[in-house]
Amino acid sequence: MRSIRPSFTTRGRRGRRRGPAPVPAAVLLASTLVLTATACDAGDPEAGGGGSASTAADDGAGGGKIRVPEHLKDKLKEHGIDLDAWKNGAWKNWDKDDWLREAQDYVNPIIEDLWDPDRMRDAEEPDQGVDEDDLTDDQGVTDPEPRPVRARAVPPRYHESAPTAGKVFFDSPEGTMVCSATVVQDPAHPGKSNLVWTAGHCVHAGKKGGWYRNIAFVPSYNDAARSGADLENAAKKDVAPYGLWWGDWAQTSEQWIEQGGATGGDGAAYDFAVIHVTPEKGGDGKSLEETVGAALPVDFAAPAAPRLESVTAIGYPAAPPYDGQKLHQCQDKPGRLSLSASDPTMYRIGCTMTGGSSGGGWVAAGSDGKPALVSNTSIGPVTAGWLAGPRLGDEAKGVYDAVSGKFAGR
Repeated sequence: MRSIRPSFTTRGRRGRRRGPAPVPAAVLLASTLVLTATACDAGDPEAGGGGSASTAADDGAGGGKIRVPEHLKDKLKEHGIDLDAWKNGAWKNWDKDDWLREAQDYVNPIIEDLWDPDRMRDAEEPDQGVDEDDLTDDQGVTDPEPRPVRARAVPPRYHESAPTAGKVFFDSPEGTMVCSATVVQDPAHPGKSNLVWTAGHCVHAGKKGGWYRNIAFVPSYNDAARSGADLENAAKKDVAPYGLWWGDWAQTSEQWIEQGGATGGDGAAYDFAVIHVTPEKGGDGKSLEETVGAALPVDFAAPAAPRLESVTAIGYPAAPPYDGQKLHQCQDKPGRLSLSASDPTMYRIGCTMTGGSSGGGWVAAGSDGKPALVSNTSIGPVTAGWLAGPRLGDEAKGVYDAVSGKFAGR
């Protein structure tokens, strides 16, 4: 039985056949169209505006017209998206048939000012968790449950203490949601990465759903570690000092899309995702990595749990006793967790972080001795005390390389 709503997705496949690494699932349609929510749109705060909208190129004539190339509008309509309806709140239609049909492709048009400070502050963690009954169908290699390690607050300012950490916001049928994420290096653009690493369940609902909507990344969220009360009247620059970056492309594993679920650990061993982002307001021409000043390499050959001496998990826990506004971390020696005999074993550490920390990076010393991302938070128990994340291998590298390669010439 689930009693809290951890933001760690509980996924691990039951009885699935192992075989050649499947082709990663790509987010097909990446639209960089910007829909600007005007002051007249304040009637529906959840939608970020339901009235007229314009692009930055609008000449001020009004009329709610969106100036975009006709071929782009036609292409979006082929995938069930009418931009005029979308910016007027059609994105909130989660009818199962339409959502599953439309969500075969990832479509994430930018809606400027949708993510205001109040909407970000009120976002909740996804409703997921693991019960002890879910931990019985393993390979006989699960290590004893680790002792809880109390999460420590990361010192502010976060940009100095953990510059690659941030939050991913998105909309789901359950409402406005939040996960944690990490800025990672892009081999196609050294020193100029626009890649973010998170959990698969933070971008896609798995076997019973599709792609989430309005996916955006905020690096160094609440950089000064203000309290939730202090953030009630905060300006956008206080919660998003390095801007808001929309996901114009996202990709996760085929295993997660085909098998992922909200309970029972389904898909957990493949619960990872890479998002390519672009600044909401166009920015100053700098990449995300240049903007925050750092990006972590990803180690796809990190040793198995018994040989990995220490790992640090970082994220924004949102379920009680935390409120999701401050960055925390846990450091522990990982053990092994197996959810299914057909799946790879996962890393597991003791940690009291709760929902909202899902997708947050796990950092360890890489082969060169420098910090590298080796996993991300995927699952945790219904009563906090430990976290587990996938061991990144060929499938994860395939997702990473595909997203990097798609933007290699841009």
